Amino acid sequence: MDQSLHFDLPLINRYDKAGPRYTSYPTALELHDGFTEHDYRQHIAKSNAAGGPLSLYVHIPFCDTVCFYCACNKIITKNRAHAQPYLDNLCQEIAMQGALFDKNRVVNQLHWGGGTPTFLSYEQMLRLMTATREHFTLKDDDSGEYSIEVDPRETNLHTVQQLRSLGFNRISLGVQDFDHDVQKAVNRIQSETQTFAVLKAAREEGFRSTNIDLIYGLPLQTVDSFNKTLDKILHVSPDRFSIFNYAHIPSRFKTQRQINDADLPSPEVKLAILQSVGQRLADAGYVYIGMDHFAKPDDELAIAQRQGLLHRNFQGYSTHSDCDLIGLGITSIGQVGDAYSQNVKDLESYDQLIKQGKLPVFKGVALNDDDKLRRAVIMQLICHFECQFSTIEHAYAIRFNEYFADELQALTPMQADGLVTISTDGIQVLPAGRLLIRNICMVFDRYLAQKQQQFSRVI
Repeated sequence: MDQSLHFDLPLINRYDKAGPRYTSYPTALELHDGFTEHDYRQHIAKSNAAGGPLSLYVHIPFCDTVCFYCACNKIITKNRAHAQPYLDNLCQEIAMQGALFDKNRVVNQLHWGGGTPTFLSYEQMLRLMTATREHFTLKDDDSGEYSIEVDPRETNLHTVQQLRSLGFNRISLGVQDFDHDVQKAVNRIQSETQTFAVLKAAREEGFRSTNIDLIYGLPLQTVDSFNKTLDKILHVSPDRFSIFNYAHIPSRFKTQRQINDADLPSPEVKLAILQSVGQRLADAGYVYIGMDHFAKPDDELAIAQRQGLLHRNFQGYSTHSDCDLIGLGITSIGQVGDAYSQNVKDLESYDQLIKQGKLPVFKGVALNDDDKLRRAVIMQLICHFECQFSTIEHAYAIRFNEYFADELQALTPMQADGLVTISTDGIQVLPAGRLLIRNICMVFDRYLAQKQQQFSRVI
């Protein structure tokens, strides 16, 4: 499989508009409060009848300090005692949810995100993992994909050893940028020594995959400054990179108001950084998975993409398309059967519902036949950079050219611009179209027109 990129600046400028990231289709904006706990339970029953493995996402919202760029659902506190009531409720939700799923459904994937999961003490993490193992069937042979996001400022060798003993075998390190001026501008002072000590410890303890998170578009960044950060990280050769575009939306995210707009790099500088990143990582042997993600050719994500097995869900790219995803904790989103659901977003509501013995679901959406068909097309494009008409036609009993006649017509300018080729067999995304994959997927999104202003720009 050709996993190369072609960076065409005029094309990118022309297509750089707002659009979804397609961690789901329909997107989370289509979730509504008409979807109830009763609906969720019904979809679980259907899911159990179908069977199959599970994926768990656990949200730990606490952070010690605020990073000004952050758009995550988080609670900033230095008081570690604040985590205890939440942990009590989270363990209760795990028990409630676990009782609804058949015990023969093995958890192939587990992910702790946040916030900062390592905000919890080892005793609290042990309690949380023990509760998870009690109420769900986790693997005990280290073959599952059990991952955790860590802040290297909150992590040391002892922490890494503890995480490994709990069963985690994949780790993602938040870095964003090593430049001191950039770190100061976003209120995240983090040394290279701290970061690389955690990475080294993870490898020594047998973590099978290491990921580094970076962000381009932060205040005071330049191509040269970002390249210096990249040089340092390439030297230690992580298995994966997640390199995100910073979306500055201070009207929605209050902490971003601490960032001086005048310090933000221009769109031209952001594109230059992205172009440099793509070239540097390609030269270092990494392949472009899609949507901000790069991996070594022998990494599971790269292999899954070449084999046509890559999947995308609310946590990003995944190697397990056969798993129902259960979201646990505030703001978590899950995908069970043909429905998406989201938990309440604040601690008080979560506490009240859990104490009443109710699942904390507050909105969701059940997919109709058109949703499922369009999701299949979008996921083929965003994961594999192609869509075979015959695969969709056999699965959904349609004639692609007829059902999507308008969409294929809308792709004609993209074909003329060299983003895609359209044949009688299917759609192929070309190297120049891979950075613009969101634009291509947007053609098949029937909800987009009324919601486009709510999304960040694609580049």
